[in-house]
Amino acid sequence: MHLKLSILLILLLTNSSVVSFVPLPRSIENFPMDMVWQLDHSQWDILLKKHVDNTGNVDYKGFAQDINALQDYLDYLAKNQPTDKAHKPEKLAYYINLYNAATVKLILDNYPTKSIKDIKNPWGKDVVQMGTEKISLGNLEHKILRKMDEPRIHFAINCASFSCPKLLNTAFTATNLEKLLEQTAIDFINDPKRNVLTKEKASLSEIFNWYKKDFTKNGSLIDYLNKYASQKLTSDTKISYLNYNWGLNEIE
Repeated sequence: MHLKLSILLILLLTNSSVVSFVPLPRSIENFPMDMVWQLDHSQWDILLKKHVDNTGNVDYKGFAQDINALQDYLDYLAKNQPTDKAHKPEKLAYYINLYNAATVKLILDNYPTKSIKDIKNPWGKDVVQMGTEKISLGNLEHKILRKMDEPRIHFAINCASFSCPKLLNTAFTATNLEKLLEQTAIDFINDPKRNVLTKEKASLSEIFNWYKKDFTKNGSLIDYLNKYASQKLTSDTKISYLNYNWGLNEIE
């Protein structure tokens, strides 16, 4: 057992481009081996901090200057898809970052554009490399992320549009996932540009209409909103949905 662990540690240390090494506990015999390392999202974090402001708007012209670094990160993700044994936070961080990075790459490949919807079939084209296969952004969202039973992903993935939840200028990791998901939920639901809440009426983002079943598995939509909303709603609150602004989330 110890010989196998020693060999594994040597491989990890000599191939640091693949994983980030995490110190092992003293009592390692019963330690799950899939927890020995985490994927490294630092390159994506650097790009986000460089090209995305605190409101979630993107400097696409500047991002275009770093398109090779973005492609390197996407290539890294393609080669390091989490296994079935990976823990849920690691998987969620991976797929959220992959979705957002692939969306930025899609915009850059079609830049300049005024809207992601001006791109032909943006969510249906197989543009996301995972291992040896390519999938679409739509399949990544609907067949992978939405099946992970975490409705807050809808506040974390970004569709490059003004009405979408903002693109964070911080990469998701297994470590910061819960904190960031909570913050994105609070920020999105209480953002008056995306949801207008009063006790009598709630004018909501279309996201709550499109994905209502994701938010109502354990109660009503009002129940879900009240977990995060500063303005609490009641069963008498009238709900409507705002027009969705598909304009490109670009820094002016």
